[in-house]
Amino acid sequence: MRSFIAVCFLAFIATTSMVLFVGAFLVWLTTVLFDRRLVILHLYSSFWASIYVWIMPAWHVTRLGKQNIDWKRTYVVISNHQSLLDILVAFSLFFPFKWVSKAEIFKVPFIGWNMVLNRYIKLFRGDKSSIAQMMNDSESHLNNGSSVYIFPEGTRSHNGQVKDFKLGAFNLAKKLNLPILPIAINGTTNALPKHSLSFHGHHHITIEVLPAIEPETFAQESAEELAQRMKRLISNRVDELSQPNTSSGQEQRSL
Repeated sequence: MRSFIAVCFLAFIATTSMVLFVGAFLVWLTTVLFDRRLVILHLYSSFWASIYVWIMPAWHVTRLGKQNIDWKRTYVVISNHQSLLDILVAFSLFFPFKWVSKAEIFKVPFIGWNMVLNRYIKLFRGDKSSIAQMMNDSESHLNNGSSVYIFPEGTRSHNGQVKDFKLGAFNLAKKLNLPILPIAINGTTNALPKHSLSFHGHHHITIEVLPAIEPETFAQESAEELAQRMKRLISNRVDELSQPNTSSGQEQRSL
């Protein structure tokens, strides 16, 4: 049954992506001249990604802390990375940013082509020249007012535990004197495990946007110290959110 659901889900993604890419191209074509940061296209892409969360009854997503996002500000956005599902869940926050993603994804028909249209940032893992180019591209987007979303672990966790953070995001925040927007994602590890396309029962997934970390608070920290502090901050929230919290002021959507 799990395999059958996975096949049906992947078939749905493949067929709808063809149609939705046409929509993305039309959005790009009609907005690119006046929407220099491609915010409208990104929000369309957020809708596209969210469809795949909405249709899966086994996934129940709670979004917390959206009040901590100020659309007028530019952030270096960081979060833990448990699963491919993290990307869909982060899109469902519906706020504009540029993804840093491995270069192979940009070659995927329709989905990858949409990433090219959005001017997301590609990275060849382990390639020093690509890492340098990624940093330059990220800096350029940040200077132009677009937030950049980075998974500082570099790859998905096997067991949900937060791995050590690489320094790129923190070097950017310090160099450009920009706030860091930490995000904690919990529950996607078991919903869609690494190296698996099978679906494993019903899961409550939580994504929490934490208050921004202002640049003046880390001016005296090294990038290494800042990375360690942000890892502790997110790790603590991932642990806390193992049991969903539904206190006042939180936004919940059960799918």
